[in-house]
Amino acid sequence: MIGSVAVANPYNLSITRVIDGDTVEFNAPFMPDPLPKKLSIRVLGVDTPEKGHRALCPQEAAAAEKASQFTKDTLNKAYKSNQQVLIELKEHDKYGGRVLGDVIINGQRLSAMLIANGHARPYFGEKKSSWCN
Repeated sequence: MIGSVAVANPYNLSITRVIDGDTVEFNAPFMPDPLPKKLSIRVLGVDTPEKGHRALCPQEAAAAEKASQFTKDTLNKAYKSNQQVLIELKEHDKYGGRVLGDVIINGQRLSAMLIANGHARPYFGEKKSSWCN
C-alpha cells in the first residue's frame, strides 16, 4: 500500500486535473515535505488510447481526446451536482511517478464507466492491443 495512507481507503481527495482518459491528478496533503502535495493516479484495469505524440495513428489520437473529454465531463458533472468523488489507492505503478487505483463517483468506478462507454478496454499488464485497427 501507499506508505502511511492505508487507513481509510478510499479517500475523499479532490481531483485537480485530467491528464488523459485513464489518468488524473489529485491533491495529496499526506505527502511529506518537501514533496509536492499532488499525485497522479492511473486507473487500474483499463487502457485508454494514447494522446499526442504517443498516439500511433490519427484514429488513436481522436479516440484519446474523446476518452479524456469523457473523464473531464464525468468529473465536472459529479462535482457540480455534489456527488461523492473518492480516490481508491492500490499501489505505485511500475514507473514510480504515479499510483494505481480508481476513481469512484457516487459508488460507480471510473474504470467501469470508461469501458461501458467504449473509451477503454480491460487491461491487466498484458501486451496492449492497437487502437489503430
